[in-house]
Amino acid sequence: MQTEIIKIKGMTCMGCVNSVKNVLEKIPGVNGADVSLEQKQAVIQYDAAATSPNQFKDAIKEAGFEVVN
Repeated sequence: MQTEIIKIKGMTCMGCVNSVKNVLEKIPGVNGADVSLEQKQAVIQYDAAATSPNQFKDAIKEAGFEVVN
């Protein structure tokens, strides 16, 4: 299992947090995603053989949020 931390801009409420969590956890290979409104980030546990951080970033952007580099 790998861990990726992605900083996210644009989350303002728990609904935003749930939206990000849901899109991340639908990606095959993602074992879990902890999304924090306070820290403005997602901590993702995943199988590197099945997915990659680029897929996470694309999913977050498609959900309407900005990924901070």
